Amino acid sequence: MSQDTPTTGQTATRKPRVAVLFGGRSSEHAVSCVTAAGVLGAINKDKYEVIPIGIAKTGQWVLAPAETAEWSLAASSLPEVVPSPETVTLAEIGGEHQLIVASPNQVPQELGAVDVVFPLLHGPFGEDGTIQGLLELSDTRYVGAGVLASAVGMDKHYMKVVFEAAGLHVGPYVAVMDRQWRKDPEAVRKQVDRLGFPVFVKPARAGSSMGISKVDSLEELDAAIEEARRHDLKLVIEAGIVGREIECAVLEGRGTDAPRTSMPGEISVAGGTHEFYDFNAKYVEDDAASLSCPADMPAEAIARVRELAAAAFDAVGAEGLSRVDFFYTPDGELIINEINTMPGFTPKSMYPQMWAASGLGYADLIDELIYLALHRNTGLR
Repeated sequence: MSQDTPTTGQTATRKPRVAVLFGGRSSEHAVSCVTAAGVLGAINKDKYEVIPIGIAKTGQWVLAPAETAEWSLAASSLPEVVPSPETVTLAEIGGEHQLIVASPNQVPQELGAVDVVFPLLHGPFGEDGTIQGLLELSDTRYVGAGVLASAVGMDKHYMKVVFEAAGLHVGPYVAVMDRQWRKDPEAVRKQVDRLGFPVFVKPARAGSSMGISKVDSLEELDAAIEEARRHDLKLVIEAGIVGREIECAVLEGRGTDAPRTSMPGEISVAGGTHEFYDFNAKYVEDDAASLSCPADMPAEAIARVRELAAAAFDAVGAEGLSRVDFFYTPDGELIINEINTMPGFTPKSMYPQMWAASGLGYADLIDELIYLALHRNTGLR
């Protein structure tokens, strides 16, 4: 897809400046680094001036190396943004949004105006509306969903509430608040027992399979709950659903156009090693999971997946990109599992792979997302 001249007020004398923001304070720090490596390696540097900004686990913003090898993911070594004496901040100077580098006992240096931020952040403090709120406050354009859509998409409880209100089919679940578990754990156990086993115990706002356990009996429940609570004190416990895992990539339409959807894909997880699509299967082990796109489904089921994925995108008010996950049951029913408003975005991640199989390559997909961000109004929209 070609990119027209953006209407952001930037002059024609320089390329649009894109700040690629990655790392962050969440348990998905390493995944964010790997995502950034993919984008930094594929973004069109003839078209954009790219500034990599890493966020250390402490929350400090630093200038990061652009070498993609530094951010590779391996089982024995997870990439990490390390703190630095130099801190990067975003400030408005002279009517422009400037990146500033500040060092102890040094005069701050201006890196120049930023036209768009590409926040490749996963999990809390990045994908949940917090970084989006900061960028909104600074009146800076950015790729992806806004504050509310990001927050709803991150919270598996409220996501389900919104989906149900929009008429989408959601599987049986129980939301468990911190106070409920501490005050009356037996009542929680009874609620979960009524769901039937197996169930999946999940932190409500962690993502990427962090802290998720498959539980086959009531005796295993407490340990799974405590593991999930290490990541989030709010939990969602879902009834196991017999069905195939089907995903669909959604891309915001231009102007008033409807959201665009890829061909649906199906995840296959290597049997014997992984009971479900966990963190290692997603990101670490190359042969643990595979994607078939288009999924082997009847044409009418494919059309229905794409229709429901677009409906889920609109239900939460998403922008830019999202991946929507479904269960496809043996009797042909589609049950929505979740929406991810900043899905994994490495070249091997499911979202780019589904678009590649649908005719939109990785570099062109990055280009289109930047186009959408550059042409989106700031403020309430």
